[in-house]
Amino acid sequence: MLAEERRTRLLELVRTRGFAALPDLADALKVSESTVRRDLEHLEDAGAAKRTHGGVFYTGTSPKLPHFDERQPAEWDKKRAIAVRAGELIDNGDTVLLDGGTTTYEVARLLVGRPLQVVTNSLPVANLFAASANTDLVLLGGYVYPRTGVSLGPYANEMLERLNVRKTVLSVSGINDRGCFNNNLLLVETERAMMQAAEEVIVVADSTKFGHHSLAHLCGLEEINHFVVDSEISQDWRSKLLAAGTDLLVAGATDNT
Repeated sequence: MLAEERRTRLLELVRTRGFAALPDLADALKVSESTVRRDLEHLEDAGAAKRTHGGVFYTGTSPKLPHFDERQPAEWDKKRAIAVRAGELIDNGDTVLLDGGTTTYEVARLLVGRPLQVVTNSLPVANLFAASANTDLVLLGGYVYPRTGVSLGPYANEMLERLNVRKTVLSVSGINDRGCFNNNLLLVETERAMMQAAEEVIVVADSTKFGHHSLAHLCGLEEINHFVVDSEISQDWRSKLLAAGTDLLVAGATDNT
């Protein structure tokens, strides 16, 4: 592949994904990570991309979502490991509802290309599946929160009341003894509707979220069917989740209890 052709393909990958990890780009292009780094320098000089820890963001002509972009690289290694484990809970042919959290976004990236029905209120997540021939995509409407590109409010909630899905995957901003929390009141209302629409609820959360709360209470621990976490979760929190009767899956662990 010629350098110009490779850089064009690289730009398209970054644009489509919004955020892309360096190893994934190298694998997709069948080149070394050092080659990708050099090509990313050209994209960055052109203002089309911005490199960050572990990957690169698209900064071209599509609408910017600065809050999402800032949060996406945080604890990326943990999010990626959690996403791999969570993806094992999704079967081909499932109807899956995905929220707009940054850990959920990593799950979504790994689901691209699989035969699924995907429902989401997230513009970044929907963008991943928009050109996928194997995926039926349903995008929820409503007020779009400009910081994250997520549809919220009564219109989104009303649409959710008419839908039935096999699994819902949610990210949260905090988890303590009272349960799960998020930092937006409208978001929590929409996520409750997402939970009601699903047969199974999966929460994906890295270990830094445990022991903390946020603005709005989403649900109790016992209302979650599966927690997917990284291996740095404390033994105390492992015991609390299991005592709540939820299924605990620890990314990278051979014994999830």
